[in-house]
Amino acid sequence: MHWFVLVSSGVLEAVWAVALARTEGFTRLVPSLVFGGALVLSMGGLAYGLREIPVGTGYAVWVAVGAVTTAIYGMIALGEPATLARILCLLLIVSGVVGLKLVS
Repeated sequence: MHWFVLVSSGVLEAVWAVALARTEGFTRLVPSLVFGGALVLSMGGLAYGLREIPVGTGYAVWVAVGAVTTAIYGMIALGEPATLARILCLLLIVSGVVGLKLVS
């Protein structure tokens, strides 16, 4: 259960990152509310996950899930370049986190 919550919190990290970009300096209400809600839930899930998961591994997983999800969203929905180099770098992030999980 802790791993599920941690990974879900990483996805929420991507939600708040995208919402933050759309707040236009917190001048838009709906993206600002989405940002705040997703941020609180994401941090709460991270805190819950770290009850059972070592902090180094848990934080790395949380950041990696958020970063990779945000990058993929950018490539698919925002027209950011999906170059081979970018995709390979994202795969390196994922493989590093999987490695941390395997040795924990």
